[in-house]
Amino acid sequence: MSDQNNNYKKKGGRKPKLNPSNHRYVFRLNDEENDKLLRLFEESGLSNKAKFIVSVLFSKEIKTVKIDKGAVDFYMRLTSFYSQFRSVGVNYNQVVKLLYTQFSDRKAAAFLYKLEKQTAELAVLCKKIIEITEKFNQQHIKKH
Repeated sequence: MSDQNNNYKKKGGRKPKLNPSNHRYVFRLNDEENDKLLRLFEESGLSNKAKFIVSVLFSKEIKTVKIDKGAVDFYMRLTSFYSQFRSVGVNYNQVVKLLYTQFSDRKAAAFLYKLEKQTAELAVLCKKIIEITEKFNQQHIKKH
């Protein structure tokens, strides 16, 4: 009976690693060094401090990703504004269609004249927005 138990292999559990990390090292840092290490670790974007330290020790390439919150916020607001601008265009088309179907030619022309003035103001505003966006791109977004 004991021979049968020795030959039985359990199939559950974790598969053994091909190249396990068996060696462990401990080092101590002062507050200043620790802050610098943590800052570099956060900039690297790695999820594990041990992997970060090993990559630094053996001069592996470390990629740092910096996200400019201002640029992200500007992009989100610009996207939101663009969708509002498109909805204004859709409403504009609907208003013109209603003017021609519901009013006489004379009244429709009067209303269209007022609408045309507002459209010209909107076009000037659009040009200013484009200028601001280009200025922001030149100053804040680095192009490689």
